[in-house]
Amino acid sequence: MQAFLDFVVKGLVDHPEAVSITPVDRNGTTLLEVRVHPEDVGKIIGRKGATIQALRCLLQVGAAKQGLRCVLEVVED
Repeated sequence: MQAFLDFVVKGLVDHPEAVSITPVDRNGTTLLEVRVHPEDVGKIIGRKGATIQALRCLLQVGAAKQGLRCVLEVVED
């Protein structure tokens, strides 16, 4: 799931070299922390959060097909 998310996020941003995705295991659920360039945070979130919600839905469906649970968080530094 991390490779899929990496591919999609890098396609959305202007600074793909600054994208980093860190998996963190929490009680059987994998939390994927996405860090992007500060100028690209708005592109990941989208208007009214539409883009981030779509990414979360795709991630949950893909993970469910593999029998996993994943959660997506955007981390701003």
